[in-house]
Amino acid sequence: MISCSLCSICGNAILLLLLLSDRSLQTETWTLTLSFSLSDLALGLSTVPFGAHNSLFRPQGYASSSVVCKASAFLFLLFQLASVHSLTWATIDKFTEICFALNYPRIFNAYRTRLILAIIWVYSFLNASLPLLGFGRYSYSSSMKLCAPSFEPANIGFNMLFIVVGIIVPILIMCFMYGYIVYVARKQVRRGTFVCNEQHCFYVPANNYFKSSIVMVTTTVCLLICWLPYITICFYETLTGSESSQPASAIATWLVLFTSTLNPWINSMSQT
Repeated sequence: MISCSLCSICGNAILLLLLLSDRSLQTETWTLTLSFSLSDLALGLSTVPFGAHNSLFRPQGYASSSVVCKASAFLFLLFQLASVHSLTWATIDKFTEICFALNYPRIFNAYRTRLILAIIWVYSFLNASLPLLGFGRYSYSSSMKLCAPSFEPANIGFNMLFIVVGIIVPILIMCFMYGYIVYVARKQVRRGTFVCNEQHCFYVPANNYFKSSIVMVTTTVCLLICWLPYITICFYETLTGSESSQPASAIATWLVLFTSTLNPWINSMSQT
């Protein structure tokens, strides 16, 4: 957890410095990247160190009703949802730029991007506030070493809202779009592609499409590996009322938090 926190802070800080210092990266939709980078940086500064501290110095944990526990769980949910949904819209932006290149300037602009970001953060804030208002519950998990949503059968409505709408739907959208981009790249390889300027045309080697496909496939695999164990545990505990084993719960939580370390590198690989 300590290594994960340090890598998350360093990776996202570097990405933020690049975005803020290089104006060529500040496109009409660059704030989507800024949003999920800030969310991941906030996770690396708050939730991940909190889990590491609890693992080392507070084996007894916190009372679920304490302010510290509720505040920590609120931040965990807020930044995770903001990160996942910002990354999803950044993927939709790339997908539109590749597959609808002629209409892209009309579909995505600065105003619409700001509107999307406002909706993402309002949704994340409201969703994270629901357990504080009685719909769902935050509790300290001794296996996760974190305060997080309680996956109890009594909270099935909130748990399904959080996992299905907040996590599964965005991940499926990203996997579908990356898969379709790989499909388009394979078609381009078969028929060959030329890029032309005023003087002459250049043949685009199939190798370029192959490299791009590797990045897309890697991103999809990383998303599934990091989120599937956590989603499985949520469904298992919600539907059966039984707690999962401590090692499985700890590993699943760490993988989810590890996405804050992977995201800046995945984003860097997907840029030209």
